[in-house]
Amino acid sequence: MHGDWDNLQQASVVHVSIDTFGGMPKIASLFLMALLVGYLSIYSALFAWSLNRFFLSDNKTRYFIAAPALWLIFDWARGWVMTGFPWLWLGYSQIDSPLASFAPIGGVELITALLIVMAGSLTFLTVTKQWQLIIIPMVVFATGFGLRNYEWVVPDESRTKTVALIQGNVDQALKWLPSHRWPTIMKYTDLSRENWDADIIIWPEAAIPAMEFELPSFLSNLDSAAKMNDSAIITGVINKTETDQYYNSILVVGQTPYGDYEMDLDERYHKHHLLPFGEFVPFGDILRPIAPFFNLPMSSFSRGAYVQPNIVANGMHMVAALCYEIIFGEQVRQNVTSETDYLLTLSNDAWFGRSIGPLQHMEIARMRALELGLPLIRSTNNGVTAVTDHKGTITAEIPQFETAVLRTDVTPTDGTTWYREVGTWPLYIWVTFCLAFGFIRRKA
Repeated sequence: MHGDWDNLQQASVVHVSIDTFGGMPKIASLFLMALLVGYLSIYSALFAWSLNRFFLSDNKTRYFIAAPALWLIFDWARGWVMTGFPWLWLGYSQIDSPLASFAPIGGVELITALLIVMAGSLTFLTVTKQWQLIIIPMVVFATGFGLRNYEWVVPDESRTKTVALIQGNVDQALKWLPSHRWPTIMKYTDLSRENWDADIIIWPEAAIPAMEFELPSFLSNLDSAAKMNDSAIITGVINKTETDQYYNSILVVGQTPYGDYEMDLDERYHKHHLLPFGEFVPFGDILRPIAPFFNLPMSSFSRGAYVQPNIVANGMHMVAALCYEIIFGEQVRQNVTSETDYLLTLSNDAWFGRSIGPLQHMEIARMRALELGLPLIRSTNNGVTAVTDHKGTITAEIPQFETAVLRTDVTPTDGTTWYREVGTWPLYIWVTFCLAFGFIRRKA
């Protein structure tokens, strides 16, 4: 039941962007949503089929070994096949519970595994009346409470920076109209001018409604103004190469190690994981000729590299994740270096209207901060714009759907987490062992 509801929520978020802003006919957008729900449900179905096909007996092997291992395998597959769609894994539901304390050890996937183990124990004790099994969820929760007191990293107050996050609240339906280009640009510029005393000023994803090559004079002047005020500006921007490749990018001007502004795409962060139907059409070469409505706006982006250098603004190193990318925990982890100070995610959740999507997106982003022991900065067009500490706790935020500036101090950390160092491969070694052991013991 949870899997079906989960899949429906995921698809509904994509549906809003296709139906409201993609210009696709209603019947076509509903068909695509149904198709996506059906596709995502395959993984829940495969879990149920595998469990009942190979581990049919109501024994401890089924509930405590096979079920958690199979669930993780199909979660992993959902996050990998066709670039992946790992939205709302079970573990995210525990971001505010004691189980969140396991995130620095094994990430959201470890929390998911523990949830399945606890669910299995409750189911098995209900079937067999072995009430002593209630001790399993009790021990897991108690361990989570205890781990809350363990400090994986410590804040380094000496390197605290003041950031100003500009939430422009620009209407997505008007943003790309030629008549709204300069009003939008000047809105962000004026709000930045009022906050030049901040160390770093951050605009959201694609805040500039133009190609970067169209605005060299403006960006050069912005770079000079930021340098004069000993500040740096980070912004999302769309880029186009000489070979007509389009990238969703992040640009830094002002106090950066890159020198004076110039049009050098090697000094940009380029989004790697693109949103299905939002930024690329799966099997587009086949679908576009068959049905022209698949020619959605902004649906032909190219991918940047999986691992890219940290962006640097006013001496601070940041792992960048554009919008949807923050849900890919392993990608974010592999981009963290020994110099990384913050996690930075820029988004334009205006694509998802007033749906639950932006709130879910923020919940997922919080988990990345907790897993990696790094504060997270999230700048969006219309919310949720917020900053978290290294424990994933929101320390400052501004309301959704308002033009506002979030000013706050952000403190980097010293130290590391187990998950940051080793990722989830120990968990999947455990999964492999469990499946092997489970096949041997499945009838015991």
